[in-house]
Amino acid sequence: MQNAVFNLNASSAAIGIITIAVMLICGFALTRLTKLLKLPNVTAYIITGILIGPYCLNLVPPIVRDYTEFLPDVALAFIAFSTGQFFRINALKGNGAKVLIITIFEACAASVFVFAAAYFVLKMDLAFSTVLAALASATAPASTMMTIRQTGAGGDFVNTLLQVVALDDVVGLIAYSVAISLALASGISGAFDFKNIVIPLLINCASFFIGGALGFLLKILLPPNRSKDNRLILSVAVLFGFCGVCQILGVSPLLGCMFMSTVYINITNDDNLFKQLNNFSPPFLLLFFVRSGVCFELNSLAENNSGSVSLLTLGVVYFVIRIAGKYTGAFVGCMLTRKNKLVRNYLGLALIPQAGVAIGLAELGARTLGGNTGSALRTVILASSVLYELIGPACAKLSLSLSHSYDKNLKAQEIETISDNKSIVNILIERIREIQNELPEHARTPENLNVNSQAQPVRRILHQNNIHYRQ
Repeated sequence: MQNAVFNLNASSAAIGIITIAVMLICGFALTRLTKLLKLPNVTAYIITGILIGPYCLNLVPPIVRDYTEFLPDVALAFIAFSTGQFFRINALKGNGAKVLIITIFEACAASVFVFAAAYFVLKMDLAFSTVLAALASATAPASTMMTIRQTGAGGDFVNTLLQVVALDDVVGLIAYSVAISLALASGISGAFDFKNIVIPLLINCASFFIGGALGFLLKILLPPNRSKDNRLILSVAVLFGFCGVCQILGVSPLLGCMFMSTVYINITNDDNLFKQLNNFSPPFLLLFFVRSGVCFELNSLAENNSGSVSLLTLGVVYFVIRIAGKYTGAFVGCMLTRKNKLVRNYLGLALIPQAGVAIGLAELGARTLGGNTGSALRTVILASSVLYELIGPACAKLSLSLSHSYDKNLKAQEIETISDNKSIVNILIERIREIQNELPEHARTPENLNVNSQAQPVRRILHQNNIHYRQ
């Protein structure tokens, strides 16, 4: 009978497997609630981690947290790889210079505002202020893209927004690489050491070009006649291997993974690989965000872990100042590039969300800096990210509405079917029919009832607004 008793001490593997199952199930379950509130899934995942973490239900053993430290690297690799597909050379040629200027201004303005508030006003230490300022530049594309898809928005505002969001993470990654190097250099020697700054930057550049070389390798490994299963296996193997190399070198895999996919998409024009990886990565992303919530130290919000103020005060200041920096930088950038008034006035509202990349970099920064400084960095970014994801989608939708980027009369259910079995033209034609049926009988002339004759102007309007359609 004694042998039949389940021995938890001898079943650490079972504990780990069951815990991962609990994280997946609870994360999914909470998305049912956030979906009703029209909030992004990442909000549900972070809240799930807090609820099942040590400060609430305590369902995640410390050993599971310790043995899943690789999750930030893997999750960020998938995020960065999927972002790289937006950097098609043809798409960047027409508007690339203007978008680059806008991105640099809005990202750098957010970083400068946050650094000034943290270092000069709140008197935080230099290393912490530098890394926190770098993280302020990053924007979460998921919430913005989800809102665009749900509303069916299009036009110059949306095109500019998508390109800025994609480039934004590149600027954020570069800023983080520079900031962490400066922070380590100042922390090790008490003063800036040229060697400690240059060497990490050179290593980051090396990882960047290694990622580009792996993009060419993927083209060789993934010919069109390769089966879907083998394409997935080989691409995941390359991503995991690259993450391991970056871990050994002590650098973030994001820049390299982004350049890898940029090279791949431009030399192959293959969208199918990204669709496969997007279908494969959700469990990893869920576990990463839930684990981030589990590691969220609620009690540290009231403590003075860094500087002379509580992290709660720092978090509130960071939350407000970053929004001000994003809006101001986007406004100035659009003004310098002579963007139209609607883009200039409302682009900054759509750049508020912050989650995936910032949280991943915060995890890497916490691991690199260590101690109270690393813990404080993770806590501030996680707390503010939850708030950003709560208000971000609403602000993005408001910006799309104020910029007249979508037709409010189109039904949301209709828009969601665009990618499946309807084109935008077909939806608009159906709307024309509905309007015609509501007209008085004398107004329903043969000319008005000829839907096909009305389709040509509709197609012309869509083309003028850079909205693509399928016949």
